[in-house]
Amino acid sequence: MLKPKVRIGMIGYKFMGKAHSHAYRDLPFYFDPEAEPVMQAIAGRDREGVETAANKMGWASFETDWRKLLERKDIDLIDIGAPNNMHVEIAIAAAEAGKHILCEKPLAMNVEEARRMRDAVKKAGVVHMICHNYRFVPAIRYAKQLIDQGKLGQIYHIRTNYLQDWIMDPAFPLVWRLRKEACGSGTHGDLMAHSIDLARYLVGEISEVSGMMETFIKQRPLGEMSGGLHAKTESDLMGTVDVDDAVAFMAKFENGAVGVFEATRFGKGNRNSNRFEINGSKGSIRWDVQQMNELELYLEEDPQGIQGFRKITCTETVHPYSEAYWPAGHIIGYEHTFINLAHELMRGVAYGESPSPNFEDGYRNQLVLQAVSDSAALKKWVSISE
Repeated sequence: MLKPKVRIGMIGYKFMGKAHSHAYRDLPFYFDPEAEPVMQAIAGRDREGVETAANKMGWASFETDWRKLLERKDIDLIDIGAPNNMHVEIAIAAAEAGKHILCEKPLAMNVEEARRMRDAVKKAGVVHMICHNYRFVPAIRYAKQLIDQGKLGQIYHIRTNYLQDWIMDPAFPLVWRLRKEACGSGTHGDLMAHSIDLARYLVGEISEVSGMMETFIKQRPLGEMSGGLHAKTESDLMGTVDVDDAVAFMAKFENGAVGVFEATRFGKGNRNSNRFEINGSKGSIRWDVQQMNELELYLEEDPQGIQGFRKITCTETVHPYSEAYWPAGHIIGYEHTFINLAHELMRGVAYGESPSPNFEDGYRNQLVLQAVSDSAALKKWVSISE
């Protein structure tokens, strides 16, 4: 039987656009997906920039207005990599046009937008997914298996920290990621959203939070992103930073576990340090994205005298996704998390199912983000509620 083709229209072509494009191109090389991704069209406001990106990354055509993608009959799925303030309009319009959707995180600017997006895709009956790519690291999928099998016993603790340092220079410009009107929140929505998603995936739903936020540099020169996490200053004029530089919170989970979460873009020396440790009654696990192929595991059942954290290199054929890549011990990288995600997305489209994390997960993530923000403002514990 011929595989269905999923003709993709992608909005945005810089950091995440590059990651998503690479995933669609390489997916059939590693996997035998249930549906074949077709890189049909890419959209961006700057004609020269988007045309160059289309040619370099392998897109068949380009548009300078994202709305044109929704009008095209040769587009089945919309991939949203635009700034956060555009997510709600694009996603709802795409759902109403009958297009399947992949959206970058965080899902929305606030809970109300996330609720509207979730309701729109459910009403339209389209496949939807949110791009929390760290769920698709083989080591994390294997950690999930160990937890579900009861290897760690009852879960008591999770502690996470996500540390970066790319905006510490006071001369770094006021890009869209530092303006509330464009991103909704700073480090909180950008980095903490990942930690919250992993906590929900591995431990369970969060019931209550107590948080704090801080902005260290409150005035910056005007400028824009120039690719990746780089930026260029465009003016001597200064603007106000109205989002958080750092956030931390404590959490209680519905299953009785507790958590401590920290995220900052002021962690000097940490380019992209995403770590967590989970402790249970029978064992513990640790993971660090900068050694993303490795999972550290402690099991209380080991004989005394040899107990301790062991390092598992999750590249064996028994580890999730690993069989699709290289022989054991030959590690994979950041880009492969997006390939694994694209694999699940194509399977979802083929079978008419929305893989997790989807817009429901994005909405529940937004509830936690909002509760932490409310807690920081009110200086008290806040319950997660709809």
